[in-house]
Amino acid sequence: MSKAILGRKLGMTQIFTEEGQVVPVTVIEAGNNVVLQNKTVENDGYDAVQLGFGEMKEKNVTKPMKGHFDKAGVKPVRFIRELRLASASEYKVGDTIGVDVFNAGDVVDVTGTSKGKGFAGTIKRHNFACGPMGHGSKSHREPGSTGAMISGPGGRVLKGKKLPGHMGHEKVTVQCLTVARVDADKNLILIKGAVPGPKKGFVVIKDTVKPNKK
Repeated sequence: MSKAILGRKLGMTQIFTEEGQVVPVTVIEAGNNVVLQNKTVENDGYDAVQLGFGEMKEKNVTKPMKGHFDKAGVKPVRFIRELRLASASEYKVGDTIGVDVFNAGDVVDVTGTSKGKGFAGTIKRHNFACGPMGHGSKSHREPGSTGAMISGPGGRVLKGKKLPGHMGHEKVTVQCLTVARVDADKNLILIKGAVPGPKKGFVVIKDTVKPNKK
């Protein structure tokens, strides 16, 4: 991974190409990323750069994080991620990264936190099929059998069984998306297609790990 940037998803819209084709895009506010820290092999065992994005009120900053920001000489930021960039040593603490690191036509991977759906049953969460819907059936939307018919200490539900539970609100990466347009004046990146997360959700845009699948 040679370049990356943090941003906030604003929503979706559409743009038109010169040929008149409609392209659905996700608008991401990026730019103004600040370098908070450099990780090196000598000190930390690996090379990485820590980036921050998004304004934050000083009254909401904890004392440890305030010291971290003061050491870097930057204003408090809300969204912080550590990225293992190939050129991590070239970034200096306090530097600012803009949206111009990407160009139209670049292929990227976008990582975000998916929308939370709350508690969901197996039909919605795992695409299970419904049971018979007649009055005689007592298993319309039940998950069904959960384990082997074993009595004693061996009778249990094995780990990894698909059951009802919390759905969504997890880290999701969509790969091989194309940058449709970059607006450096407004700090916006338009990416063709949908990206994970709700509106105003934070995302990480980085070079794709599958460059051969353009």
